[in-house]
Amino acid sequence: MNTSFVACSKQSTCPYCGVGCGIDVDLLETNKFANKSLEATNLSGSREHPANFGRLCVKGTHLLETTSPEGRLLVPSVNGREVEWDEASDLIAQKMQDTIAEHGPNSVAFYVSGQLLTEDYYVANKLMKGFIGSGNIDTNSRLCMSSAVAGYKRAFGADAVPCNYEDLEIADVLVLVGSNAAWTHPVLFQRMEQAKKRKPNMKVIVVDPRKTATASLADIALHIKPGTDTILFNGLLNYLRETEALDQAFVKRHTNNFADTIRCAESYTVDAVSELCDVARESVEAFYAAFATSKRSVTFYSMGVNQSVSGVDNANAIINCHLASGQIGKPGCGPFSITGQPNAMGGREVGGLANMLAAHMDIENPQHHDLVSRFWHSSKVTSSLGLKAVDMFDALESGQIKFIWIMATNPVVSMPNRQKVERALAQCEFVVVSDCVAKNDTLVFANVVLPATGWAEKDGTVTNSERRISRQRALFPPTGKARHDWQIISEVGVKMGFEKAFSYSSPAEIFDEHAALSAFENKGSRDFNLAGLVGMTPSQYEQLSPIQWPVRSSNKQDTQTAPELQVSAAQPSGTARLFTDNIFFTHNQKANFVPIIPKLPEQLTCSEFPFVLNTGRSRDHWHTMTRTGNSARLHQHTGHAELNLHPFDAKALGIKEHDLLALHSVNNPDEPVILPAKFTRNQRQGECFAPIHWSKAWSSHVHIASLFSNARDAISGQPELKHAAINITKVTGSASAQIYTRQALPELMLEQVCNYWTKTKLTHGYQYELALVDELSEKSTVKTVENVHAWFEMFLGNFAEQSQVHSLQTGTELNALKLVDGSLSLVAFFQQSQLDTKRDSNQVSKQLSIAEQANWVDSLLGQMTLSDEHARNLLRKVPSDEFTQGRLVCSCFNVREKSISSAIEQGCDSVEKLGEKLKCGTNCGSCRSELATLIANERIEPEAKHNSEIEVATQRSTAHSTSNRQLTIPIKQIEALK
Repeated sequence: MNTSFVACSKQSTCPYCGVGCGIDVDLLETNKFANKSLEATNLSGSREHPANFGRLCVKGTHLLETTSPEGRLLVPSVNGREVEWDEASDLIAQKMQDTIAEHGPNSVAFYVSGQLLTEDYYVANKLMKGFIGSGNIDTNSRLCMSSAVAGYKRAFGADAVPCNYEDLEIADVLVLVGSNAAWTHPVLFQRMEQAKKRKPNMKVIVVDPRKTATASLADIALHIKPGTDTILFNGLLNYLRETEALDQAFVKRHTNNFADTIRCAESYTVDAVSELCDVARESVEAFYAAFATSKRSVTFYSMGVNQSVSGVDNANAIINCHLASGQIGKPGCGPFSITGQPNAMGGREVGGLANMLAAHMDIENPQHHDLVSRFWHSSKVTSSLGLKAVDMFDALESGQIKFIWIMATNPVVSMPNRQKVERALAQCEFVVVSDCVAKNDTLVFANVVLPATGWAEKDGTVTNSERRISRQRALFPPTGKARHDWQIISEVGVKMGFEKAFSYSSPAEIFDEHAALSAFENKGSRDFNLAGLVGMTPSQYEQLSPIQWPVRSSNKQDTQTAPELQVSAAQPSGTARLFTDNIFFTHNQKANFVPIIPKLPEQLTCSEFPFVLNTGRSRDHWHTMTRTGNSARLHQHTGHAELNLHPFDAKALGIKEHDLLALHSVNNPDEPVILPAKFTRNQRQGECFAPIHWSKAWSSHVHIASLFSNARDAISGQPELKHAAINITKVTGSASAQIYTRQALPELMLEQVCNYWTKTKLTHGYQYELALVDELSEKSTVKTVENVHAWFEMFLGNFAEQSQVHSLQTGTELNALKLVDGSLSLVAFFQQSQLDTKRDSNQVSKQLSIAEQANWVDSLLGQMTLSDEHARNLLRKVPSDEFTQGRLVCSCFNVREKSISSAIEQGCDSVEKLGEKLKCGTNCGSCRSELATLIANERIEPEAKHNSEIEVATQRSTAHSTSNRQLTIPIKQIEALK
């Protein structure tokens, strides 16, 4: 045997959120005979990358667990038939040409993603807007940051983020609005924590209806009523006027529309804001005073601001306060929108949104249209706005759009109004889907399925939230027959007759064209400019270091970035902050104040739907779990979706924790969303929260988007995904079960034995929770069962041979296991009783949660041979003590809640002490905020807390039915006064 090993290391960029962390990956190349293979042996944060300086969150830390070929899409297919690439691209090109010839260019559409690289994005946008001649290309970034884009454009004349990450550390006042950064952008949150530790006088204000993990850092926490952000910031603007904290010179010289804007804010006194936002007057005034007396304030905002029918107004209400106080264009200052995807910013640069052209130019601007037409040498460049995401799927449903190509996104799960999206795709004449996964909720609607490269195989650039362009370098060759998105699109473009425009041979070539377009006839009138990066050699492109645009000249020196953040002298310097010269991109180079009149959310509560539903991310998952779902470790913190609600609301509804709940809205009266209940006092009464990640790939009845209507911001088109009106009812049923298998169970087979199920990935297999739900029996294959043994027999008939199975029945419970050659392959726990997804009523077993049970069984699935003792314990459901330590808190070191609580009782009264004793919080840091919360909770006297809950529950048990509707009359009264 002639085997050799070659070690190398590559730097790339994390493919999760918009922080854009650099990663270092150690690779081992194995040459075995004629075959070569690459194995990644280690991944860590890049210490020299200015976004993270070596830090990674839990998701980034475990990226290598997501690169398995399991579940990958490997070959193109047409209507389920595997084909060669040539046949697939021929068909797509011909179908588009035929559709355009018969129905015109606006009958086709692309729906793309912030997970594409900039080079992919550029080619897709160029094909649709430049050569097909339609504006119908939009992106899933429409769902997360389009309101922020519109806010910046209204204020500054350009989609220009003025800040950088360093400002988060320099600021004296840091305001986080609608952002649970501790979970969604953990690396930036760690930088905030370190800044706070270095500067104890730094004020941190957190504005969020929920008490999230981020609130652990807050000096002031404002848990405002959902939908009142504009009221809060109109109040701040008015306070700046009342306390003479305006920067009068800046306002006079560098802004427009101040007089009209301040008139709209004058009614919002501290008292009025306190009442309308439903927060204590003292907290409102403390926030306002901190901002007004600071000269260095950053407002850091995310989905809680953007995903609203007032999303653009929310953004401009924030920007108004920074303009009024002159806190912009300086270190430690500015309105900072943080993005949720790795390349949402890159998509904005190339024109990935339907209302943008390319290089931050506007479709309806005649000069921009002429410029792009000449640069692309095309007479077909669109001069009309395309359809935004929600409108695009409406046009699909109506038949206006006949052809759609979906790339690197899963809109059936992420778009609101799931039922409409499914109907639209089902009746569309031709659907193409490019993806790297073989299974998601959208792929089932595709006529043509194309295998695209995954994050570890892609090569190109991404831009993070601070305008920093970084290289994403391929770690591995493409899996199967997968191709890069830019290659797929270019091949179709060539076959449509645009050979000269799409004959690209490398991402470096595409990037150079992208940079050249940004610089073309750009004499400072356009913010996006990469002139200093035009003409790079392939080697220079390969070695490109992280750099912030604009990069206007190759010899311009950077005077804004700290020396340790600057790139080498061999590379042109970028620009750390914008508007340092107080010159903006409007017609008169002044920033625009925007008068804001608050308005209500569109999906309001009523007697039939009395609860407000908020949605967002969980700590260890991302988007629709097509990547994080591959990592068993990332399932351990939150194994399945839950509905967070206040215990007083639960008491009024007669709900116990972990009961299964059915959620309905006016938008989904027929098929309920079903989630187990989780009680938390961090949730306002009358409001509840559910995570966005789980889909029908992971559960039969977790389709959160179906609860939301098409309500969206009138300017940005961004959907209202933080405010739906729902009702909640307890689900009843006759039986439940927990199933553990080495191999995933087919969904069609699951439907033969139950009408409700959830799936969780384990290290050595999968965990399923099954139930027979009364409310679902009418439409399901399984109606009911006589007893638990009958259900067990039904299960055996579908999944296992009885001769291979051992079982033990005790009363209404039956436990079973299956051995194959002495190795455990299946475990099943059946209960015939009222549904309860967590508690264990087995009289001979220890009390343990489903999560603890899963860890115990998973460890046994991983053993080569199951001992007789372990088999007996499984049948009696008696785990060893090591598996009864509570829920997982620290994923990196597998530290659980009971161990942490014990350490706190022994005197570990700080996160640092817990780290010294248990190691939790010492690696990626994602759990640090939870550790701080556990420490704080241990300080509360249990008896006092119990008595307080009883007293308040008595007084406020019906508050959920009125809390949201109280907002209606005061706002209308204020509007009438204007």
